[in-house]
Formats: sequence, structure tokens, C-alpha cells
Amino acid sequence: MRRLMLALMLASGLNAHAEIVVRDDTGETVRLAAPARRIVSLAPHVTETLYAAGAGARLVGAVDYSDYPEAAKTLPRVGGYSRLDLEAIARLAPDLVIGFASGNAPAHIARLRALGIPVYLSQPNRIEDVAHNLEHFGELAGSAATARAAAAAFRGRLQALRDKYAGRPQVRTFYQMWKQPLMTVGGEQVISDAIRLCGGDNVFGQLKSLAPTVTVEAVIAADPEAIVASGMDASRPEWLDDWRRWKHLAAVKRDNLFFVPPDLIQRHTPRIIDGTERLCAHLETARGRRPVGAVGK
Repeated sequence: MRRLMLALMLASGLNAHAEIVVRDDTGETVRLAAPARRIVSLAPHVTETLYAAGAGARLVGAVDYSDYPEAAKTLPRVGGYSRLDLEAIARLAPDLVIGFASGNAPAHIARLRALGIPVYLSQPNRIEDVAHNLEHFGELAGSAATARAAAAAFRGRLQALRDKYAGRPQVRTFYQMWKQPLMTVGGEQVISDAIRLCGGDNVFGQLKSLAPTVTVEAVIAADPEAIVASGMDASRPEWLDDWRRWKHLAAVKRDNLFFVPPDLIQRHTPRIIDGTERLCAHLETARGRRPVGAVGK
């Protein structure tokens, strides 16, 4: 019996200190000898997702615009996601850095790895990937139970949206991220995934770039049935109404100029479900404004 107890105690101790091995969104393997205790976030969406995964207490630094939840506003700053302050990161002595594959400069990531700091790169290009990020962040930070619960709740809401909008008639949609330059989303971007889920057809979905620049003429030629804009903050951008000058556009004729707050749709976080719900509701409104016989046009 004593030998059995000793074996169980030893096994428990080994499990407590078992190496953590997680593959990031770029396919790189991240190894930690123990759960991270000092994490630096290199993107606002990473910061928010870490809190949702129960790992907020492990954060010791974050980039600018890491403003959700409220506690994130007090974190020490390490520059912007595209202009990192590597010295500030090093001073925080992180045992894990979580970055943004398409947002952070590869040279900066390479420098951090050269310093011996483990780096996990996040790149959720599908809504489902947000749930995977939650689970991975929880594993890396030792908050797996909280993270798994958050991921399960996220997947439940996602499935409910899929069930609700499955088979709905397609709505040709132009998503406008910005006015000057005129930016949209390509087919591999997570917002395109949201458009597809809602039964929309991204008129620039054939483009490979995540955030391509397009021309006004190209939008007019595509003649979208709905134009959805985001902008910079929670206010509807004034430039969304600039499209009204082209009165022959289907989206203009039917008053299908919609707004979704960027924090709810452009950040790869659990709140993207809230943004997708709004997007789906807008596209359903567009379906309801179709003239008789104009299905899918």
C-alpha cells in the first residue's frame, strides 16, 4: 500500500510539472516547462482573449489599444503591434510572448525568439479558430478549465448562428474597413468567414490579401446588395453615407448601408460572435428589402 501511495504521489508530481506543448496558428511548436506566469501580449485581440481564457492575471504587458476588458487598460505598454518596443518587452522578463502572425513584424518575432523567449503566434482566420486560441492560451497559462468552458460557450453560440442562417439566400456584400485608402477584406480574413456564415457573398472574396485595397470603380462594378462598414470606434462612420452619391447601386437604392462596431467584428476575440450576430441581422434586413423577383440580386 505504501509503495502504491508513493507511486501515485510521484506520478502526481510529474504531471504537475509536465512539459506543455502547443502548436500555434502558424504550425510552430511552443514548449513551456511549466505554465507561463509572465505573459506579454503583442496584439489587442490577444490581450482580450487571454482575459477570456482566465489568464488575465498572468499578463504583465500589452500593446497599445489593448482596452478590453477594463483591467487591460492598466497594463504596461510595449509599443504598438506593428512597432514593438523590444527593450520594454525584455525589461518585463516574460516567460511567454503571444503575438499576431499577420500584424507583428517577423524581424521582431525573430529577435524575441533569439533572446530565448517562447513565442506563440495567433492568426485566427476562421471564427472557429477563436475557440482554439482560448483553449491554447488556457493550456499555456495554466487556466485550462476556464478556457475550455469559454471555448465551449463560444462554440455553442457559433453553432446556433450556423443553424439559424444555414440555407438563407445569399446577399452580395461589400465590407468596408476604411475609406482612404478604400480597404476591404479578402476571402481568407475572419470577417469573410462571418459573412459566409450569415449567408453573404463577399464581392471581393476572391482576393488573397487579408486587407486588400480596392477602387470605388471596382465596388460599383460589383454592385453589392449590402455595404457594411466598421471604422475606428463605436460610432457609425460618416463616410459610409458617401456611397449614396451612386444612386444606382443596389445597396443604396434599398438603403442597405449598415454598420458594425469594429471591436465586435475586426478583433479576433470571443466578442466576434456579437459582431457576427449583428452582421447576420443586417443581411437578413437586406433580404427583406428585396423587390419581388429580385432574390439573390
